[in-house]
Amino acid sequence: MEVRGIAYGGSSRGLSSLPIHSMATQKPTLPPASKKVSTVFPLGEKGPRSSPLSAAPPVKLLTRVEQLKLLTKAEKAGLLSAAENFGFSLSSIEKLGLLSKAEEFGVLSAATDPGTPGALLSLSLGLLLLGPSCVYLVPEDYPWEVALQLVVALVCVVGGSAAFAASNFVSNLQKLR
Repeated sequence: MEVRGIAYGGSSRGLSSLPIHSMATQKPTLPPASKKVSTVFPLGEKGPRSSPLSAAPPVKLLTRVEQLKLLTKAEKAGLLSAAENFGFSLSSIEKLGLLSKAEEFGVLSAATDPGTPGALLSLSLGLLLLGPSCVYLVPEDYPWEVALQLVVALVCVVGGSAAFAASNFVSNLQKLR
C-alpha cells in the first residue's frame, strides 16, 4: 500500500511529494472453508437446531507409530525377543485373536479419540490419591486391615502409574507433526 504525502524539503523549492509506504501488511484472504454442521436436539426446545462441528484432523495411528519409530525402539530394547521367549509371537497373537478382541473392546478407536489422554490422566491422579487415602483412613487394629491397606496401595500405585504412562503414550501418538 502506498500513500503520497507532502514533506518540506528544506530547500528553496519548498514542498515536494514523497511516497510513504505502509508498515501494515494486508492479511491474505482465504477461501471460506466448508464447515460441518450437526443437528442437535436440545432439551426444553421445540425441534432440532444446527450447530457447527469443530472437527480436528483425524489421527493417523500407524503413521505416528512410523514417525516415532516405535517398532525400531522396541526391537533395540529387546522387547520383541523377550516376548518371543515368553511364547508371545505374532502367530500366537493371531491364534488367540487378540487383535479382533482389541477391536471389539475399542482399544484402537480409544487410541485415536482426543479425550483419551485426559481421561487416562484423570484416572491416574484418582488412583494415585486413593492409595494414600486408604492407608490413612483404614484403621490398623487388625492384621487384615493392614493387608487391605497394602493391597489397595499397591494396586493404586501400579494402576495409577500405568494409567499415567498410557496417557503420555497416547498423547504422543496423537500429536500432529
